[in-house]
Amino acid sequence: MLVLTRKKGEEIHIGDEIVIKVSELSGNRVKLCIDAPEVMRILRGEVAERMNAQADAVSSDQTSGKSSARFVSAS
Repeated sequence: MLVLTRKKGEEIHIGDEIVIKVSELSGNRVKLCIDAPEVMRILRGEVAERMNAQADAVSSDQTSGKSSARFVSAS
């Protein structure tokens, strides 16, 4: 893992197509602008983890023969 320190307005370039720019600092938060090709999927860490957990659950249901369909009755 590469760890970098950047100031407001500074950029990080990844390859030829991805640029990450520090746009705002506020307390312990940082706002990043990411310029990447539209076909590249960019997710926040917690969203990616949730999607991976859901995919793992579906995969384990399929290998154990359980249906992954969920039904909710309207009352």
